Amino acid sequence: MDTPPPAGKPPFTRGIHEGMYRDRIWTMRQYAGFSDPESTNERFKSLLKSGQSGLSVAFDLPTQLGYDSDDDQSIGEVGRVGVPIDSISDMRSLFEGIELSNVSTSMTINAPAAVLLAMYSVVAEEQGAELSQISGTVQNDVLKEYMARGLHIHPPEESMRLAVDIIEWCSEHTPKWNPISVSGYHIREAGSSAAQEVGLTISNALAYIEAARERGLNLDTFAPRISFFFGCHRDFLEEICKFRAARTLWYQIMNERYDFEDVRCGRMRFHTQTAGVTLTAQQSTNNIVRVAYQALASVLGGTQSLHTNGYDEALGLPTEESAKVALRTQQIIAHEIGLVDYVDPLGGAPLIEDMTSKIISEARKVVESIDNHGGSVEAVKAGIQSKLIHESAWIQQNELEDDLQRVIGVNLHVEREGKYPAGQVINDEAIERQISKLTRHRNTRDNKNVKQALEALSIAISADVNLIDPIRVACKSGATVGEICGILREGLGTWTAPGGI
Repeated sequence: MDTPPPAGKPPFTRGIHEGMYRDRIWTMRQYAGFSDPESTNERFKSLLKSGQSGLSVAFDLPTQLGYDSDDDQSIGEVGRVGVPIDSISDMRSLFEGIELSNVSTSMTINAPAAVLLAMYSVVAEEQGAELSQISGTVQNDVLKEYMARGLHIHPPEESMRLAVDIIEWCSEHTPKWNPISVSGYHIREAGSSAAQEVGLTISNALAYIEAARERGLNLDTFAPRISFFFGCHRDFLEEICKFRAARTLWYQIMNERYDFEDVRCGRMRFHTQTAGVTLTAQQSTNNIVRVAYQALASVLGGTQSLHTNGYDEALGLPTEESAKVALRTQQIIAHEIGLVDYVDPLGGAPLIEDMTSKIISEARKVVESIDNHGGSVEAVKAGIQSKLIHESAWIQQNELEDDLQRVIGVNLHVEREGKYPAGQVINDEAIERQISKLTRHRNTRDNKNVKQALEALSIAISADVNLIDPIRVACKSGATVGEICGILREGLGTWTAPGGI
């Protein structure tokens, strides 16, 4: 089998840059968020002090669904799996003492992505940064929410409108910002195969491109800033080949379907996270080894940025200790084992090239299947992707229960264990402080300005204009995430997926 072209050349099988890590190490971007903005700010500063090179914000479930911390829907979930952000005051606290013009920030937020991006951009300006200076990513991939995660708010078409609003606004105002990170990670965590992860993710990316083109956007103005996000799982060689296959297939399909002048339109940049679903509560320190191998596969596959999970994440949010071990794992790979001196060191090996080709072929069939159902949006409404993922997950679960998949501590070398150690403990007093702070915020703001800003947002929804600037005005007025998302719910509606997901 022929060896693909060198790194930096289409179809980018061997990497998107000629020198890869010889020229620049991947961004070490550890995911963090818990309790309240102040506690999370301390964790951010600790990680940056330890050598982390980019921030990644985990939001709690109420924030991800557009509810304030004191909403009845938020009971029991405030600060549990991420940081609660209720207003621009919280966003200021989250990044207090961190210069947003000098740090790249990724925000894992989807349905309310427009609101959190608006708040972040306003806080950056308050710090004195120009919008053209700020860099980072907002996930903004709501299609995978319908098929894998369930944290959607609006019907698919209305969600696509908001997603394209962000893409359009960022292309005009924040040229260093990635306006969407098309995520295969959650698709894989929900149970897809490696090839399905690639195929479904690329299909979703094509849907966003089509929606942006229908808006009248030129491909060369926004496609280079589309980024991707994949998981890295147990099968070491398959995962390396999956990343090589994803880059190749993305370039092939973009080149087949579109005319573009900027080659970066077909150059897949992606972030990787080691697979949370592979972590075990049993013998949890074994997860350090699992994460190290998955991180190594990510680097051998040519990732642009990487998050390594904490060994205690099957038990709770990572502690400061486990987060530091996870970061040190990346740093050891980067600085101790000599891997970064070589570009695609496994490329050209017959097994690697054969596995890469097979994943390309299987993933392309997935893309063609979604195309035959009218594309990702129409397939989502029919539940096609969810069915595909559920069937794959069922097969994998049966293999685990039948011992066809072996997991140390679960069905192989099992040990009797006492009480499992706790992960990050969420302080209930912090939750109470968060709700009290929200009450004070509402009592001290100019409610007349808030009302006017929310009314203007409602009018903008009906006028079918880009909503980012009206949302920014609402954020500046002191309107809360819940209030802004409430107006969006009224204007854009809500949706329940087939099967109730």
